[in-house]
Amino acid sequence: MARGTSAFLNYLHLDVATLGLVLFFVLAGGLARNLDLIQSVQSAIPTLSLSAETPALPLDMKRQARPLAPAMGAALDYVAQRYRLAPEALLPIFETAQAAARERQLDPLLIIAVIAIESRFNPFSQSPVGAQGLMQIIPRFHQDKVQKTAGEQPFLDPVMNVQLGARILQESIRRQGGLIEGLQYYAGALDDDERGYANKVLAEKLRLEQAPRRKDGASV
Repeated sequence: MARGTSAFLNYLHLDVATLGLVLFFVLAGGLARNLDLIQSVQSAIPTLSLSAETPALPLDMKRQARPLAPAMGAALDYVAQRYRLAPEALLPIFETAQAAARERQLDPLLIIAVIAIESRFNPFSQSPVGAQGLMQIIPRFHQDKVQKTAGEQPFLDPVMNVQLGARILQESIRRQGGLIEGLQYYAGALDDDERGYANKVLAEKLRLEQAPRRKDGASV
């Protein structure tokens, strides 16, 4: 009886060992299949990630970032020297002015001239009456032109300020029927018979137009 029990236990031990070995190979095979699946998923991941060519800016912003026209580039250099500003800081302003002028059928140098007279290229300037930003827009008069998603201080955003300012300038010129009266209306100075504001803007625009000649060393 003792020998029979011992033999049975030996058999049971062998059978358990065999079963364990079988389970090991089954699990190993499953693990290998899982590894193959993981590798296949990993190999597919790069196709789902953003490529290096994916634009970081919206398409409308990429359209704005076209190379500056030669006259605008020369004007940028002139403004940087005259106002002691970094060209890199001025570049987005000039790019936006160029794009806005194209959209509004304005002279881009006219927009730059207005910026020079209004704020001297200080995007955070504010007048005593509350006009803000590069083109000194009064928020309470033009809040309807700002999108709801524009943020808390849209008029202090340089790009948005120039875009809005170009729109207001275009509407002013169209409403008054001419450039001089439109500039006076933009400044809220229609009662100025001497047209002082318009004369300042146009004189600044002339200086900007002469910038390429200054760059080439020609006399003006």
